[in-house]
Amino acid sequence: MIEAEWWEYESPDEMADAVAGDIGFIIESALDARSAALIALPGGETPKPIYGKLAAAKLKWKQVTVIPTDDRLVAVDSETSNVRAIAQAFLPIGARVVPIATVLDDYRQAGNAADARLQDLPWPPDLVWLGVGTDGHTASIFPGPDLQDALDAPKARRAVGVLPDPMPDNAPVARVTLTRASILAARTMLITVRGDEKRELLELAIKDGQSSRLPIGRVLAEADQPIDIHWCP
Repeated sequence: MIEAEWWEYESPDEMADAVAGDIGFIIESALDARSAALIALPGGETPKPIYGKLAAAKLKWKQVTVIPTDDRLVAVDSETSNVRAIAQAFLPIGARVVPIATVLDDYRQAGNAADARLQDLPWPPDLVWLGVGTDGHTASIFPGPDLQDALDAPKARRAVGVLPDPMPDNAPVARVTLTRASILAARTMLITVRGDEKRELLELAIKDGQSSRLPIGRVLAEADQPIDIHWCP
């Protein structure tokens, strides 16, 4: 059974304050325990105000490594690159930001390159922060021919390449993503969602668990740790 706790807020700004505070505490705890922190952050619009508030926290950022949970196979300076937004927020304060996407014609080779890059990092992540799409995808674990590769990859595999089907209208390109196993290896997981549509979708995915037709349901069904879900309208 998926153990999830919902936290509700009246506005995106209120949610951003709370989530940034929680992530700051996770980072501080990791630094106290290991003198280093590794966090995986999502792309999209919902995280951006949270990035700003988190980056304002007085932490030992030079000891923090930040990776995207997933990325599109586009140049790092593309407006559709997840790591671009992460780098804009966290490089100026001294964090180490590690991109995982390599622009290759073969997206599976790009997945191999992402996995190799992540193998060089201390594992597991202290935090994996997930979002949810209206089609039920999380990170870039999309419906499509590569869904099972992302869900069933062995524990040693940290990333794979995926080709969503159907392609998202806003960014019709292949992706690389953390696998289900690498997401669930995280010491802490949290989810942020906005709007009634995504809340209903996520509640259904949690209810259905392993039988869910939605990738987020399939991912969370294997979680051993409790998950905090932060929601606002």
